[in-house]
Amino acid sequence: MRIDFLELEGFRNYGREAADFDPRCNVICGENAQGKTNLLEALVYLSRGKSPRARTDREMIGFQEESARLAVRVASREREFRVQADLFRGRRRRITVNQVPIKTNAALGDVYHTVLFQPEDLDLIREGAAARRRFLDTALCQLRPRYAAALAGYERAREQKTRILRDFGQRPDLLEALPEFNQQMIRFGAALIQYRNQFCLRLSEIAAVHHRECSGGRERLELQYQTVSSVEDPGADAGTLADRLRRHMESHREAELSSRLCLSGPHKDDLLVAINGREAKTYSSQGQTRTAALALKLAEREIYQNASGEYPVLLLDDVLSELDPKRQEFVLNRIAGGQVFITCCEEDRLPSLLGGKVFHVEQGRIQS
Repeated sequence: MRIDFLELEGFRNYGREAADFDPRCNVICGENAQGKTNLLEALVYLSRGKSPRARTDREMIGFQEESARLAVRVASREREFRVQADLFRGRRRRITVNQVPIKTNAALGDVYHTVLFQPEDLDLIREGAAARRRFLDTALCQLRPRYAAALAGYERAREQKTRILRDFGQRPDLLEALPEFNQQMIRFGAALIQYRNQFCLRLSEIAAVHHRECSGGRERLELQYQTVSSVEDPGADAGTLADRLRRHMESHREAELSSRLCLSGPHKDDLLVAINGREAKTYSSQGQTRTAALALKLAEREIYQNASGEYPVLLLDDVLSELDPKRQEFVLNRIAGGQVFITCCEEDRLPSLLGGKVFHVEQGRIQS
């Protein structure tokens, strides 16, 4: 899959810009705060319906603008698609695929995929569980639209349960609705665990190979999916998982009522990472954790390719400058085969190594 053309209007610091891209590599050069990351954000948004940076769509509309438009022409699965997003300050956004409105973000997963690697992802291993859950959710929402639907259903139910726990002191009658939302969380939660477990098993297999190669065969990477304690086997069938989740939720009922917090469910899951048998978050060096993060992202890309037969679009946002030469070479040697976008402050040697096109971004203007 590849992105052939991008149009931006009123998006972030862009006025009205357009660019044709190379099917192999596109190097986006420019000083800081000129719009390089904004360009990648637009590509990600059109593939996921969600920004990796903004909390609301309004944040992406240019200063003193009332609306913004983003559009790409994409080649995927031997078809051509035009994806367009119109964002407004005073009303809901509109996203279309070939002029047909989409109902959910999951529908964009059938068009094209992006794998985004940012400098903050290099700290993925050392951050809290929420960062690694976000990594799993982002990857799976693109790969499996049914996962995206289950995640949305789970979060809606959890939000309602959280409100009940927060407010039942003033309104005891709210507790009557608690069993309904518990049941929804159990049903959707079982689906989340199944998908996450399957993805983590494949991720562990592929990432271990990448980590071993990057470390010169000296290090062994191990990943383990961790969910609620009552689930002994996350690979069990949906009925068994639902029963275990129900048991865990019932055992935490009094604690939830006392704390007014939702304490039980896969919204607290984690991906445990070990290097040479030791917990990476606590005991590994910065170089080791960065190698592990690289391995996870490259494995994510490979899983997409194995599932669809096409490489997803790989977006490297100023990552190479954060890596030592050895890890730079490791990444550059493994990004062939699909379309790549790389942002950097200087052209350096990237175009000669990778081929493709070079774009210069300055104050929201794109020049090739």
